[in-house]
Amino acid sequence: MALDFSNIDIDAIADDAAQKTDDKLAGQISSLTRMTDAEIKKLFPKVADAKKLVALMQIVKSAETRNKKISNIVENSEKFAGIVLKLLDKFL
Repeated sequence: MALDFSNIDIDAIADDAAQKTDDKLAGQISSLTRMTDAEIKKLFPKVADAKKLVALMQIVKSAETRNKKISNIVENSEKFAGIVLKLLDKFL
């Protein structure tokens, strides 16, 4: 018996999977911050931005020296600029 793939909505399945991934990432980030899942999703609706936030948080929370952390952030300043701006805008 041949499988009939014509009834499968690939786009809907992909959209559902992407939403679940976004929700899980927001949940992980919010568990490490004082922000809620909803605030994370609102501030960083794009997964790429949420990943940048995670990378920045990893640097800040690392066991590196303060000077090494600053150096890592400076090295990635273009990558983190939008994230920092959004965070400062939220908290100021």
